[in-house]
Amino acid sequence: MHLLGEFDRLPVGNYLIGSAQMNYVGIDHHRQYSHITWLDERGEVVKSGRVANLRRELEGFLQGARDVKAVIEAGRSSYTMVDVLADLGIETTVAHPKDVKAIAKAKIKTDERNSYKLAHLLRTGYIPEVHKRSRENRSSQRVLRQRAFYVGKQTAVKNRLRALLAQQGEEIRSEVERVENLFTDKGMKILRGLALPER
Repeated sequence: MHLLGEFDRLPVGNYLIGSAQMNYVGIDHHRQYSHITWLDERGEVVKSGRVANLRRELEGFLQGARDVKAVIEAGRSSYTMVDVLADLGIETTVAHPKDVKAIAKAKIKTDERNSYKLAHLLRTGYIPEVHKRSRENRSSQRVLRQRAFYVGKQTAVKNRLRALLAQQGEEIRSEVERVENLFTDKGMKILRGLALPER
């Protein structure tokens, strides 16, 4: 069984006839589910279907598969699947989405065709691969991004408060100008004591 498309005409690259039986899995990943196509070494579809993004569902779909290589396009949540596959002992390649589209220009795009396309490109050695970051690297990046986000929010609030105080009457402005930094303990004490108008 083949899903016909322009990408089927790609020449075989790194495929070695007579090598140990290898299985190739293409994953079209979405937030709650993935469409997975499993190809054998000859490029025949062993199985294709929609699977919930849960470890037990993935294990059930790939039951009986040995010597598996998988591929998934880089995306916002694709590493959640990469981590599950790693826990199952499956080597996963992360593909560059735009480069995949440039190589395999399918006229009809469905989840099934996309997953087949990825599996086919992986089997033939034509996957445009991106660097796969480690769990530790991704964890550190998440921490840094969250810190930058909250620091930015904090700065925006401080700037808004300074702007509002600058619009107050002379008495309040004079009180505020007593401290160089409003957001020290001394400055916060002054802020709490200001008699600001309700409107």
